[in-house]
Amino acid sequence: MSVLEKRLQVLLDDDRFERLAAESARSGRSVGSIVRAAIDLHFSTEDVAAARSAAARRLLERTSEPNDVEPDWADTKAALEAQLDRGAVQ
Repeated sequence: MSVLEKRLQVLLDDDRFERLAAESARSGRSVGSIVRAAIDLHFSTEDVAAARSAAARRLLERTSEPNDVEPDWADTKAALEAQLDRGAVQ
């Protein structure tokens, strides 16, 4: 984990702060941790965005194949787990 070196002061209205505080209480994480996660999610790196796009494309390709038979979930799950084991899915 990287060292936290920069300090940021942000003014929030009551509603936003209450939502952060509620999530903090619910999840057991600090407000700062929640804000950092939101920043990471919103401003993801190009590599992360590209990996997400590729994963979405693969998923859509699997579901858009013309097929009269409903795909078997156990087979689909096993194939996805095999890809995860190989590091093919991020």
